[in-house]
Amino acid sequence: MDKNVYISMLLEKYGKLLTTKQFNIIDLYYNQNLSLGEIAEEQNITRQGVRKVLVDAEKKLIEIEEKLGILAEKAEEIKLINEIIKQVEDEKVINLLKKLL
Repeated sequence: MDKNVYISMLLEKYGKLLTTKQFNIIDLYYNQNLSLGEIAEEQNITRQGVRKVLVDAEKKLIEIEEKLGILAEKAEEIKLINEIIKQVEDEKVINLLKKLL
């Protein structure tokens, strides 16, 4: 999975566990596609400061996922549902399974 997509997913799931500053900066970088310089200007800090906040926030999000594993569980559920869909012939059941996705 692409790192940007993964971090965005982690931010969506665990973002409330970050500080407001961490959340805002990581959101600006990964979801709004702003550069370090643009974020630094907007947040009134240095580019190095932005980079440090990004690294710390990414590390925290990854550590949280490693401990809780919610995204990993969800990915496994999706994989299993897709495998079931391939084996089921009943269209109603297939539609119900697709709704779960």
